[in-house]
Amino acid sequence: MITQAMILAAGKGTRMRPLTLTTPKPLVPVADKPLIFWHIERLKAAGITDITINAGYLGKVLIDALAAQDFGVNLRISDESVLPEPLETAGGIRHALAQGLLADAPFILVNGDVWSEYDFGRLAHLTLGDNLAHLVLTKNPEHNLAGDFHLTAGRVSEKDDSQSTENHHTFAGISVLNPKIVADVAAGKIAPLAPFLKAAMADGRVAGELMSDLWVDVGTLERLAWVDNYAKSLADKRG
Repeated sequence: MITQAMILAAGKGTRMRPLTLTTPKPLVPVADKPLIFWHIERLKAAGITDITINAGYLGKVLIDALAAQDFGVNLRISDESVLPEPLETAGGIRHALAQGLLADAPFILVNGDVWSEYDFGRLAHLTLGDNLAHLVLTKNPEHNLAGDFHLTAGRVSEKDDSQSTENHHTFAGISVLNPKIVADVAAGKIAPLAPFLKAAMADGRVAGELMSDLWVDVGTLERLAWVDNYAKSLADKRG
């Protein structure tokens, strides 16, 4: 069983200004609860007991907010705000591994700027086998109608014009990774994850699934307002 996760929370959230001028994007409220708190609580409910979070932009604000809560999990902070530049995703993962904040074993990776009703428990019991990654995909939202990757028979690949566009889907920012996928990244190096995922796809080592759960990329103030209203309506129905 997978018991560790990493939440990516170092981004600036420039499309959500002026809100994110003073509030780190992971702390924007959804139904009066910071976005990242939703992730932590849902990971805990899935049995994930070790959670690493990389802090970057407005890092101290995020770190202080997390420190003020008792989530009942082992929360570890990889503070990238003290570095000259953000490390991006692969660099951030490698940095956390180098500090011993992530064990050298498969882990769940979650983008801190998405909101979803996806059950992380489905990933907690996943076995990667020879795969370097398992990606959770979602139906294409209006802001990404072309999708990101191709999914067929449980395998994820880069999309091309020869494929059916019906199988082109959007990456939900939720995955399980084998740390080996960033083995070639030097500690402290700035490195995006996409090139490593695409190399693994070319080797046939990326599996995936298409989820049907509600998913929102909370990347704009408009989408934040929508998910905030949705979550509040759910709370009202539950009384």
